[in-house]
Amino acid sequence: MSDTRIALISGANRGIGAAVAQVLFNAGWTVSLGMRTPQMPDWAEDAPDRVHVFAYDAASEKSAQDWAKAVMETHGRIDAVIANAGIMIPKTPIEITDDEMAQLLDINVQGPRRLAAACWDGLKVSGKGRVIILGSLSGKRVKSARAGSYAMSKFAAVGLAHALRHTGFEDGIRATVVCPGFVATDMALAISDRAAEAMTDPKDLAAVIQMLIELPNEASVAEFCVNCQLEESF
Repeated sequence: MSDTRIALISGANRGIGAAVAQVLFNAGWTVSLGMRTPQMPDWAEDAPDRVHVFAYDAASEKSAQDWAKAVMETHGRIDAVIANAGIMIPKTPIEITDDEMAQLLDINVQGPRRLAAACWDGLKVSGKGRVIILGSLSGKRVKSARAGSYAMSKFAAVGLAHALRHTGFEDGIRATVVCPGFVATDMALAISDRAAEAMTDPKDLAAVIQMLIELPNEASVAEFCVNCQLEESF
């Protein structure tokens, strides 16, 4: 078994996931990067032994299981899971089709649940496993009609994090849902007129996630909200 803590990060090819991967790597973690098209990042050149890439599909239960198995076989441990992969379909609950709604729920809710389940036994081993669900402030309030369907999926993701927190608490697993507002990623920039510099920097969100997964069991955080503007989240 490796002596270095290892974190699995889904959706690690860009945006928040890529930022989390780099921040954790720089903090001394080994990172396993779940990507649709695996590619070793440039920043990993100095210590490629601490970066593992895997072809991960958030819509596939087998993909989650295969990823967890590969990490356990290679590194012998799983210390943290950051379930970041997600999609946005900007439609009202009236406009959206059954297939589109099913896709939102599958990727944004079932995907994190499947990944946590696949990693669960590994997370138990150290007695201080960590699960981060990337939620959204859209999981705390519905800000607009066209964000409504996405918000429904993120409300469910918030519930998932709380359910995981209860499920794993006695085994030392701590689950937290991180709920950001606008983050300067391709997804947010595509649906907002706000300039990137007026949004939360992905690296700042990554620093929050690092802090959360490094807290001791006695400092459990159920929800962490981050916003780039003054706004009520409930």
